[in-house]
Amino acid sequence: MAYRPSPARAPAVLLREARPLKVLFSQAQRIAHLQRLLDSQLQPAAREHCHVASWREGTLMLVVTDGHWATRLRYQQKRLQRQLQQLEAFANLTRILFKVQPVTGVTRSASHVIDISDKSAENIQATAEGISDPKLRAALERLASHAKGGKKPADE
Repeated sequence: MAYRPSPARAPAVLLREARPLKVLFSQAQRIAHLQRLLDSQLQPAAREHCHVASWREGTLMLVVTDGHWATRLRYQQKRLQRQLQQLEAFANLTRILFKVQPVTGVTRSASHVIDISDKSAENIQATAEGISDPKLRAALERLASHAKGGKKPADE
């Protein structure tokens, strides 16, 4: 008895027919709709920092990217709540909660690329040659090695 996998189906068909996926897809569509409504009431600068997390039993949970935006939105909470209550989807809105959740996946490099002109590198190298402190001299030579042309002035 050999196992035969079921034939492949298009993702759109799976989303319409498979019950767990269908429920998940409808929830995602509902959240996307609520997000569009929220965006229509937010200031343009705040839109990228505020996202709908959940909407149930009169409570709207919003995820905000940092404390700064959470504070700004809390100051505007009553106005935002009044405006949202005027929309049919948020008619029974009783409170808005803000949860700060920093964006993940964005890594900041600890160091940055140093790119200096060849002329600057030559000047730094000339300065390094006149320095008697070996650590300072080595640091200046390393700095001079970052010339845009890619060649080290010390190698010439």
